[in-house]
Amino acid sequence: MKLLSVNVGLPREVESNGNRVRTSIFKRPIAGRVRVSRLNIDGDQQSDLTVHGGRDKAVYVYPSEHYPFWHAELPGMDLVRGVFGENFTTTGLDEESVHIGDRFQIGSAECVVTQPRMPCYKLTIRFNRPDMIKRFLQSGRTGFYLAVTREGEVTAGDALTRIASDPDAIAVADVVSLYASDAGNQDLLRRVSALAFLPENWRDYFRKRLSGADE
Repeated sequence: MKLLSVNVGLPREVESNGNRVRTSIFKRPIAGRVRVSRLNIDGDQQSDLTVHGGRDKAVYVYPSEHYPFWHAELPGMDLVRGVFGENFTTTGLDEESVHIGDRFQIGSAECVVTQPRMPCYKLTIRFNRPDMIKRFLQSGRTGFYLAVTREGEVTAGDALTRIASDPDAIAVADVVSLYASDAGNQDLLRRVSALAFLPENWRDYFRKRLSGADE
């Protein structure tokens, strides 16, 4: 498991449907060691803190293994690392093998997996495709967010070492599947609703789903 690329971007204004939109989804790979803090990576900044960033979403990870799929889905697109807005492009990890609460050491930093990525309309701006959110969710290739539990420095080429796993071991892919389903497995709903590292807004959503299923 390895960090292939560290990608950062600052807010910029772009035009979308006749409106000016402020976004930080345009990331670029950077060389050398970079500091990872509790809220973001040096050189990176979220544009809308009501939906992006914060301690539970300090770092966004996207597996490089998904890129061939998107090359086939979006022929002609220049799919450089960071194009999905990810901070870390990785190899050896995916949504099936990574669980909420898994802890990783990357360089001198330590991080914990908190949640899948749910795309907003800015993904459509980045790809200039109105169907991109739907395609992204249907693919199941969402990537995931990390909270930073120990600040440190990382660089491309660093190993990603899993140093602990949550005993409940619910995969990111299972959370995505549960979110997208109309009904849902009640046992899984209960387990996900109790995940300590899943942010409260996610747990509250699944508790409401569970409450409705029990009525």
